[in-house]
Order: sequence, then structure tokens, then C-alpha cells
Amino acid sequence: MNSRLASLAIAALAAISPRAQAAEEATPLARWQADPTVVLEAQDIAIEDFHWLARPVVVFADSPADPRYRQQMALLTERIDDLALRDVVVIVDTDPSAPSALRTGLRPRGFMLVLIGKDGDVRLRKPFPWDVRELSRSIDKMPLRQQEIRDRR
Repeated sequence: MNSRLASLAIAALAAISPRAQAAEEATPLARWQADPTVVLEAQDIAIEDFHWLARPVVVFADSPADPRYRQQMALLTERIDDLALRDVVVIVDTDPSAPSALRTGLRPRGFMLVLIGKDGDVRLRKPFPWDVRELSRSIDKMPLRQQEIRDRR
């Protein structure tokens, strides 16, 4: 009986393992599409993959211990569902010693919040934390977002 349970456990692990491995190996875009509330690391992101699909909000800091970074992440994760409704993908970069393509292109100095439109243009840069309500208002004023709202009616 114990060997049968062990065999079942091994079979179950073998079945789960490829799925777990596939989820880890999925592209950042696929991970965001599977779960719009996921927070992505900037290291493996090609921002072009999100063009016309999502509005990236990139949070930069020189360390994950930065109080502004911690405050910003608390504000974003507190109302992440509101951001998901607006097709926002949250991307973080807290390692200046390993410059990501986003860090190289946007050149932050310390803490910085950047909102990028679906067209790939930088729409907003803030050197201090912003709450989701302010961010949502900025997004809702964008012409493409207004068109999305009209189309959903």
C-alpha cells in the first residue's frame, strides 16, 4: 500500500512539474496575460512585447529597501484590480548594478515611477510615490482609454 502511495505521489509530482516549469519559463507577457495582477521584474522584459496590449507602470529604486519604493508598491498592490481593469502591467527594477533595458532607456535617478502608454510613449514620470486613484485618473484621460471605455458600453 505504501509503495502504491509513493508511486502515485511520484506520478503527481511528474505531472505537476512540467506545468510549474512552463509557468516559470513563460514570457513576461504570457505571465501577465495569465494573471493581470502579477508584478514583473524588469530584467527579462522587452517593453515592445506590451505595445498595444498593456500600459506598463515601471517602478525604479536603487534598493528594495527604499522607503519610497515600499510605499509605492503598497499603494499599487492595495488596488491592483483597479489597475488590471485599465490593462496596466506593473514592472519593478530595484537593481542598478544589473541595468535592465528599461533602466538603460529611461535613466532613473533613484526612485522613479513611469507610466508608459499602450503606444509605447512615456506618459508620466514621478520622483515620488503616486496612489492608484491619481494613476487611474491620468490613464482615464488618455484618448485610447476613453475609446476603450466607449467601446465597452
